[in-house]
This record gives sequence, C-alpha cells and structure tokens, in this order.
Amino acid sequence: MKKLKILLFVLLFFYPKFVEGQTKVKDTITRKATINYDKKGNQVIFKPEVPPLIQVAGAPKASFSYFWEMGDGSFSKEVTPKKVYKKPGEYKINLAVTNNYDNGKPPKTRPKTVAVTEITETKYDEIASIETLDGFNLFTNRDPVPEEEMVLAISYQNLLDYTTNGKLYLFYNDKEFKNKNFELLETRTHFGEKEINETGIACVDDFNNSNQNVASSDYYPSFRNSFSKDEENLELSLAESKMLFSDVKVFEFDNMEAKQTRNMFFTFKTTKEMVKDTSAIVKIRSIYVPDRSYKNHKKKTLEMEIVTSHDPNKMSSNGTSMNYRLVRFKNLNFKTRFQNDGEGPARMIRLETDIPDMFDKKTLQIVDSYPKCSICPKGEEVNYSCLDTIIKKNQIHFVFKNIYVPGSNQKNVKEKDSTKGFVKYTMKFAKDFHKQTTRSKTAIIFDKNEPVITNYAVTRFKPGISIGVRTGYNLFPDQENSKSYFLGATISPYKSYRFYWQSELYYSYFESNFSSVSDFQQVPFNPPVLMNGTIYDTGFTQTSINSKTVKNIVEVVPVSLRYNINNYIGLGVGPQFSVLLSQTDELNRTRKIYAPIFTTTPPSPGEEIESMRTSNSQKNTTNAFEKMQTSIFADATFGFARIGPSFGIRYYLNFETDFNYWQFYAIWKF
Repeated sequence: MKKLKILLFVLLFFYPKFVEGQTKVKDTITRKATINYDKKGNQVIFKPEVPPLIQVAGAPKASFSYFWEMGDGSFSKEVTPKKVYKKPGEYKINLAVTNNYDNGKPPKTRPKTVAVTEITETKYDEIASIETLDGFNLFTNRDPVPEEEMVLAISYQNLLDYTTNGKLYLFYNDKEFKNKNFELLETRTHFGEKEINETGIACVDDFNNSNQNVASSDYYPSFRNSFSKDEENLELSLAESKMLFSDVKVFEFDNMEAKQTRNMFFTFKTTKEMVKDTSAIVKIRSIYVPDRSYKNHKKKTLEMEIVTSHDPNKMSSNGTSMNYRLVRFKNLNFKTRFQNDGEGPARMIRLETDIPDMFDKKTLQIVDSYPKCSICPKGEEVNYSCLDTIIKKNQIHFVFKNIYVPGSNQKNVKEKDSTKGFVKYTMKFAKDFHKQTTRSKTAIIFDKNEPVITNYAVTRFKPGISIGVRTGYNLFPDQENSKSYFLGATISPYKSYRFYWQSELYYSYFESNFSSVSDFQQVPFNPPVLMNGTIYDTGFTQTSINSKTVKNIVEVVPVSLRYNINNYIGLGVGPQFSVLLSQTDELNRTRKIYAPIFTTTPPSPGEEIESMRTSNSQKNTTNAFEKMQTSIFADATFGFARIGPSFGIRYYLNFETDFNYWQFYAIWKF
C-alpha cells in the first residue's frame, strides 16, 4: 500500500510537467504599431512607429507595407503620407500594417484622432479618381490569413452628369465552403452611407416569380446610354450573388455629385474555421447601383488567395474543391503573382510554372496579366513589350519581355503596387485524367537573378459519392446441397484513383438440404407380425432422415480497403459481419419395417409392412439477431474498376468451422 501511494505521488507531480513539455504553446505575443504625426494647420504628416522585423530565412528582405485611412474618406499606401484637410474637424486615423517575409504577427494599431482647427493650406487633397474606366473598384490591404484582420475598401465614382442617390451591395462568405471565412467587425463610412435591410433581394427560390423580385423592370427602368447591355439585369445579378454568397450588406447613399469619388472601409476578421488551404481562392463581391431609380449597375468580384504568411510571390488556383463528375469541360483558373524586391527595375520577368500531366497545355488561355501587354508573336524578336508563352514537356514559361517593373527598394518608388505583377490563365483537363491531387509551383526569375520559388498550388477533388448495386451467388464447398444468393448496395468515393474505402450492405438467402438413409438392420418382432397369412417373428428396419435449413441474413461490410491496379482490375480486403434475421431448421425422421425373405441366404428385406411405419418431424426457429458471424475476405474485380459494371470473385475466411466460402458477383457503380 505504501508503494502504491509513492507511485501515485510521482505520477501526480510529474505528469502535468510532462504534458506541458509535450504541448505546443500558442504564440500570443502581440506586436504594436503606433501612429505619430506632425501637424501644421490643416497639413498633417503621418509617421508610423513599428516593431523590429523578424526576417524569414532565405526569403527576400523583410518589410512592412501600410494602409492609412485619413478619416475623411481618403486613403494612402505610402510609408509617411502627407495629408491636407479641406475642413476643420476631428479626423479618426486608422492604420493597418502588413509584415512581408516576416516571421511575426502583423502589428496591431490603435486609431488616433487628429483635430484640425484652422485652415492654413488651401491646396487640399481631393479623393483621387478611380483608375478603372467603370469608376468602381474594391481591394484589400492584404490577403486573408486565418484568425487575422484585413481591410476591404470599396471605391465608387459617379460617372453620370447629374447628382445621384444610389445603392451598394456587399456579398461575402462563399457558399462553396462549408464554414464561413469572414466575420465583419466594423464598417467605416464618411459620406452618410446608411445600412438598410433589404429583405426582398431576389434569391434562387423566387427568381422565376417576377412578383417576388424587388428589382423588377417596373421599379427599375434602364437607361442604355450610360451602361453596357449586360449590366442592366439587376435582378439576375442579385439572384446569382445570393446563390454564391451566404452574407450580404446593403447600403444607400444620397447626393453624390457628378464625377465625385467616395470610399467605404470594412474590417474583416478571418475566422478560425477558414479554409487553411494555402492555394484556395475565396471571393468577395460588390454591386454598385449609381442611381437607385434605375436597374443599371456595375459588378466586381474580388478573388483572394488564402495565405499563412504575407508573401507577394505566390501561386494559386480555384481548383481546391472540385466535383469530379462536372469538371471534364471546366476551365480551371490559375494565378501567379510576383513582386520585384530589388533596388532597380526588372526588364524581363520569367515565370517557370509546373504543369501536372492531368492538364491539357494546348488549352492554355491568358485571361489577364500585369504589366498589361500583348502576346509576343511566335518566332520573332520584337522591341516592344509583350508576354511570351513557351510550352515545355512538364512546364509552361510565361516571359514578360521589354517591360519596366520598378523594385520595391528602388529610390523614389513610393507606390508599392507598381512593383507587383501577375499572370492569370486557364486550362482544361486532358482527355484521360484521373482523380488525383496535384501540386505545382512557379520559379520566378527577375532578369538574370536567382529564381524565387513560390508556394505549391494544390488542386484536389471532393470525394463524391458512388452508389453501387451488387448481386451474386455464394458457393459453400463444405456444405452439400446448399445454395445462397444475395442482393445489396455499396457506397464509396466517386471514381477513386488508387486506394479508397468501400462500405457494403446486402440481404443474403441461404438454404441447405441433407438426406441420409441407414443400412438395413435385422430386428426381432415381439409380438410376431401377421402379414398375408404368414406370421413373422423377425424382419428388417431402415431409417431415413431429411433436414432443411433456411437462413435470412443481413451482411454488413463496415469499411473495406480497395485498390485499383488500373482502369479494369481492382483488389479489396476487409471484414464482414453477418447478422441472422431468421433461421428455420426442419428435421423429418422415418422408420420403415420390412418383412424378411427367407429364400435367400442370408435373409433379405422384402415387402414393407406399412402398418408399422413411423414418422416424426421437428421444426426449430431461431429469432432475429441471436447469432452473428465474423469473417474476413479478399477479392478481385474485372471490368470497369472505377465506375460502371464489373465482375468479381471473393473468398471469405469465416471464424466458424467449415463455413469458408467463395462468392461470385456482378456490381455496377454509378
């Protein structure tokens, strides 16, 4: 007893320390950045105070990038921006700092209020016009990282020649993913935009009922002079967006002057459950209705790659969760981003991208790129900017020629976005492709420098569900005069490539018959028997036995492991549990008496004395679930191994004596 107490003391003392040593402690260190500024009248120069960078080994030089909200609806991406305010007042400044090639977390920043009491500088800053031709844009300060915050900005401009009252829709959280990716923490408006509850947004269920659509043609007339034809069907755009996204915010704005530009800012926190696939693409969409008296609108969808750290050189794909049944003729999107981190401009940028065998390189289509330039003519050397595509055996090289992309560490480069670029392209699947996960990366070469290697872009398929119908015959070598049939269903991932699991459930019928006849035995008659006038004191007896067993069985394969050798041959192994639903055993015993024939030596049986025949029957029934058998099996299939019909042979090793058996079956997977 004393030894037991000592052992318990040792366990209680050392076990918590052991667990603590084995548990990975979560990094809870919070880095902070501070907003500092110098104010002179209505002119303010902002200066960030940031913590030291933690360089990622082997990566380009670590750096911070900045996104300033100036409190009046304008913003800046400069390190130390200068702002001249138009009116006196108090302006709430927000700063979001992003750490690039840094091992720490993004620094947190508290907003700071700047009070402007006098106007000393009359050359104030207007909100810059949007660079896009349609006067509508949305962007973020950085890519989403699970459990971190990011800022989304919506810029919209009134391109009409009169003052308007309009509307903005913001859709987020793709329904494509099981969990929500974003939580909206804060909305910051500066021009009186107000959130409204618009419960009548057209949705999938009521899209075909025009009476249910708020955006009806009567309520929203169109004017064709200002927008293209494909931007007039607002109800269709809203229905499509509602079908793709689970959350929506709606804002109305008033008195927007002609040519005026406004900005709205949103702080999103990426959820803990966010898809942690670092090549997955998530989306946020906004719809801009310049004049809510009309249904004309603009639609922008922002695609963002999920990242674990902020690296401007990145490869991504939208093929992270594909349905294998539907992708044969689908165009898969890929995007490779890059940033020149050098101290000088790059005149040639080469992207050497891996292409898995399952994609058809001949179907390559360039969707978009930056720097914007035309496709290079084949076999010619040109002196203008162009994008060349070189197809190799396992790669495609995208080569930007005769371009100018400044370096982020180059003197007098203030706009960091000008140092970045990308190429976005699509490809289709090859004719004969399998359900495989692929990984591909890109080597980015700036002029003649060492290549920068991106992350792996992963494409994978959803497991899918394949239902199969299975039927066949069971052969029991050790059971004479037996027969057994079965019918059931299987469930497995759809058209798996090599290894996969499969579960089975089916009903089985088993019947066996047994007959035996004993040899003749001479027996005395006591008392003697009179037959046909003759008295017999001895005779012969013979006993026959007939038995029949019928079983109704449910057989379950909870999970088996299967392997496709190729398109036509598959192997499998697994356990099976057989549960008895019912069993009936019938036994018939008949005893016959025969008169002797004394003319033979020795005497032999003669005519049956029917009056002396005796019979008895027994019938036993076993209740359901009283018996269960366990067995393991191995099998092979021949035919269409992944989908469609095939034939198989399976051998069962049963843990009950003399009950091993073969199974021959046909299966059709859908």
